[in-house]
Amino acid sequence: MTEVDKPPRTGGWTKLVTARPRLSLLAALVLTVLAVLAGSGVADRMGAGGWEDPDAESTYATKALEHEFPDSQPNLLLLVDAGSASVDDPAVAAEAERLTERLAGEKGVTGVGSYWVTGAPALRAEDGHQALIAARITGDEKLMGKTLDRLAPSFRGAHGPVEVTIGGPVAVRHEMQTIIQEDLTRAELIALPVTLVLLVMVFGSAVAALLPLGIGIVAILGTNAVLRGLTEFTDVSVFAMNLTTALGLGLAIDYALFIVRRFREEMAAGADPSTAVGTTLRTAGRTVLFSALTVAVSLAAMLLFPQYFLRSFAYAGIAVVLLAAAAALILLPAALVLLGKRVDSWDLRRLFRRARPAREGTAWTRTATLVMRRAPFFALGTTAVLVLLGLPFLGVRFGTADDRQLPSTAESHVVQQHIRDGFPGSPGGGLEVLAEGRASEAQYAAYKERIAELPGVLRVDGPLVNGESAYFTVQPKGEAVDAAAQRLVGELRSTDAPFDTSVTGTAAVLVDSKDAIAEQLPWAAALIVTVTLLLVFLLTGSVLIPIQAVVLNALSLTAMFGAVVWVFQDGHLSGPLGFTSPGSIETTLPVLMFCVAFGLSMDYGVFLLSRIKEEYDTTGDHNEAVRHGLQRTGGLITAAAVILAVVMVAIGTSRVTNTKMLGLGIALAVVMDAMIVRSLLVPAVMKLTGRATWWAPGPLRRFHERFGLSEGEGARPDRGAGLYRSAAPPRGATSHDVPADENGEGMADASGGLRAIR
Repeated sequence: MTEVDKPPRTGGWTKLVTARPRLSLLAALVLTVLAVLAGSGVADRMGAGGWEDPDAESTYATKALEHEFPDSQPNLLLLVDAGSASVDDPAVAAEAERLTERLAGEKGVTGVGSYWVTGAPALRAEDGHQALIAARITGDEKLMGKTLDRLAPSFRGAHGPVEVTIGGPVAVRHEMQTIIQEDLTRAELIALPVTLVLLVMVFGSAVAALLPLGIGIVAILGTNAVLRGLTEFTDVSVFAMNLTTALGLGLAIDYALFIVRRFREEMAAGADPSTAVGTTLRTAGRTVLFSALTVAVSLAAMLLFPQYFLRSFAYAGIAVVLLAAAAALILLPAALVLLGKRVDSWDLRRLFRRARPAREGTAWTRTATLVMRRAPFFALGTTAVLVLLGLPFLGVRFGTADDRQLPSTAESHVVQQHIRDGFPGSPGGGLEVLAEGRASEAQYAAYKERIAELPGVLRVDGPLVNGESAYFTVQPKGEAVDAAAQRLVGELRSTDAPFDTSVTGTAAVLVDSKDAIAEQLPWAAALIVTVTLLLVFLLTGSVLIPIQAVVLNALSLTAMFGAVVWVFQDGHLSGPLGFTSPGSIETTLPVLMFCVAFGLSMDYGVFLLSRIKEEYDTTGDHNEAVRHGLQRTGGLITAAAVILAVVMVAIGTSRVTNTKMLGLGIALAVVMDAMIVRSLLVPAVMKLTGRATWWAPGPLRRFHERFGLSEGEGARPDRGAGLYRSAAPPRGATSHDVPADENGEGMADASGGLRAIR
């Protein structure tokens, strides 16, 4: 019996899935129900912060001030509006003093003060019609939220001659958390039906279209359970739930497209369902597993950063990627064994067939031929366009997430905007200097004088002394987090003092966050690049292709970063998109968006490269391999990208600016990667590099022969001048003669739905 006559090998995992498919599905159903129970209420246990470095000087100073001077950092502000009257009117003052006294008596509230008690000018609006009551709600983020829920109804609204609205950091965070949960539910209601319609167009069959949704739902519910467990041990950001939904649906669809298409090919070639699933798992299944690994590595890089905001996305992303891959490799094959040819039930492709030519991939063949004929033009032209689109990012300004993340009608945003516009010195935007160590009044006075002489200082208050600790409040001349305020942080930290000093405040937190990201960014980039180079080498056996993959993937993200600055920092399209531009980009967002978008870009890159590699191993013809690879995967990648973009746009309908930025930015990156980079730039560059694309030195070539990854079992690399040559059967062999790639020949039936979307 020859090599190609041998029946396909069946591994233990394939035997388990194909021998007991009902048991696999039943176990999955039980685990999913348990996940629903375990993950219930996960959003209520999540935080809405996490942008600060827990080991930074500003974090230490904040915690020390909370302990030594609990009244120093109010996080709750009641804006008291007297209407046309003055805040000094006796009736207004009497009511405000009553509210102040009542708030001071509430459980979980400390450090209550107000303009009417302290007479501080910073707590009185310049027009004299508004003033502030400031307090601090104690406890962790979750307890503060519960306390606010208890207090807000009784303090908000009309009280005699005044109207009270609620703001401050704790109100901003709590309102942000509530809005994110509401927006996520709305996004799912938008994304699911639209995705189902697109899947029906892609698959043709309504039954097949339901399979990716099922996988995505399993991955999302399982990830919620994982996140719920993590909240018992660490802080998790509520923003991560958006990524769970987006990646859960997006990757489930990617993987299901790949696997179902391969299964349909095997069935069309005459295989029985069990044999078709076995071949599918050995071929397309390997690519899915490889792709999931590359995406997980990109997301895992965020674990290197100290901010729990970023780490939360790593937790959610890794969990949802692995669960989506596991569901695609276990549940989907089991379902396909049971469905067999019924996977094509409710076939809607008949609605499109009469109006469409029969040949599959014609448009992509023409595209590949045109691109490779004009390879220098397309390589230079697309590169120039992508670089041009990314130029606005050179003017990026980093800031912190504040109330302007919320819609302009949100109560806490309205309060903070009144404070910014109408109160002197930006209350709450000052810097606090903690002084620790025994000191005399003269030493404190001398230090205060040195601070007041700094060029960026408007006013210095204090010190307030408690034992051997004291603190000063420093008011910058400009905005709370502008460049001058950030310079002032460094100047305060370098000012000589006869005691230990630590600086905190909004600008100090921003400076420390930027420093923490800058310190870890090279390590994160090195991790992503190194692992990507290794994995792509294991897939292709080439030295040049991994380098191309990293460079072109990074280039595909330029449009996203340029658009983020042009739209969300500079405020273009803020009206139609419904957000308030803070004039800066939150420091952690570019890191998050890079890791997510780079991973998704690698996902599509793996699909294309695996097909090109398989074709090259079969024919030894480099140009034909590139052309054939684009023909066979162009529609699949485009369909997957369009569907994922729809999910991300649904996430981008959020009323919270950071979530809107994340959703719309990644949607743009995905579309640019699939339609520009994979369709034009990659084939153009591979045409220019020619057969040298596949070169590898002898030691690496032998390493790949031993440890490399491959979808097909019939194609084997043969050493010769450093290039792989084919030892495979001719392309005319059937799938029973040799396992073919999931994007191989005979795909006209399996890809009929793709023509509908094209």
